[in-house]
Amino acid sequence: MKEIPVQQAVGMVLGHDVTRIVPGAFKGAAFKKGHIIRSEDIPLFLDLGKQRIFVFELAAGQLHENEAARRIAQAAAGGGLILSEPSEGKINLVAAQGGLLKINVAGLHQINHIEEIVLATLHSHQPVIAGQIVAGTRIIPLVIDEQKIHAVEAVCRDNHPILEIRPFVPHQVGIVTTGSEVYHGRIEDKFGPVVQAKLIELGSTILRQVLVSDDVAMTVGAIRDLIRDGADMVAVTGGMSVDPDDQTPASIRAAGARVITYGAPVLPGAMFMLAYIGQVPVLGLPGCVMYYRASIFDLVVPRILAGETVTRADITAMGHGGLCAACEDCRFPQCAFGK
Repeated sequence: MKEIPVQQAVGMVLGHDVTRIVPGAFKGAAFKKGHIIRSEDIPLFLDLGKQRIFVFELAAGQLHENEAARRIAQAAAGGGLILSEPSEGKINLVAAQGGLLKINVAGLHQINHIEEIVLATLHSHQPVIAGQIVAGTRIIPLVIDEQKIHAVEAVCRDNHPILEIRPFVPHQVGIVTTGSEVYHGRIEDKFGPVVQAKLIELGSTILRQVLVSDDVAMTVGAIRDLIRDGADMVAVTGGMSVDPDDQTPASIRAAGARVITYGAPVLPGAMFMLAYIGQVPVLGLPGCVMYYRASIFDLVVPRILAGETVTRADITAMGHGGLCAACEDCRFPQCAFGK
């Protein structure tokens, strides 16, 4: 740093905080360390008694923290994101729309492995809303060698995008509710309303709900009828255990589905089935979806609605983080479940 007259400091980087005190009203920083001094700042510096100040000189090939953060954010951001203005050297990446947050985790690790670089994000594969902060970036020092930013930009080019928001595509969803007790009206269906509410919250609509008994032929007919009538997804509720009278897995297979998985390393949600009839996903939803605030449904369905074809490898990867802690005050998806 060097000390110079404040009138000569325009365009330079302030090397220290400058405090302003208004008795009984305000005490704090009028200018913070790292501020790039503008001509309109000079009168206030003088009013504060600062005729000489300490400044950083940016050498050739160095970047100020604000410019460095801007370039990192621009390089890392994919679609559906906007950048905040810099604040104390940090820039936030903000969802411009609702959808599914996707993080290239391997690329993110490479960026943060570069010394003096910070890019912090939320967990991948979670629904976010417009205006939500999903990542923040900054550098550690006030100024940085531009070659490190070049290195970040190269990682981003090779792993583009590092993060993006994929919008949810509205689906028409058909629901098949199994169980003789519901079909015959002995008990009220409590499963269908839970599934409907979750789907509507994610921007989809319900084509219709069909009640069937624990009968393979009846269930197969309902699944096929819904797809024939335009369902983009079919959710079959209940009957997913290994009990002899639980026929949902057999019914999904008998409907001609290609099964991706029957069983998932997720608790709650172990008895989940994912299958496809053509391009239409068919979900066998175990009873836990009805009872738990967050379950396998909340890990898989948002990805399908964002246009992903979920694979068995995607399901098996859910084992790491697949144990819900059953917190009394559920904060999903702002938690470790499914991560």
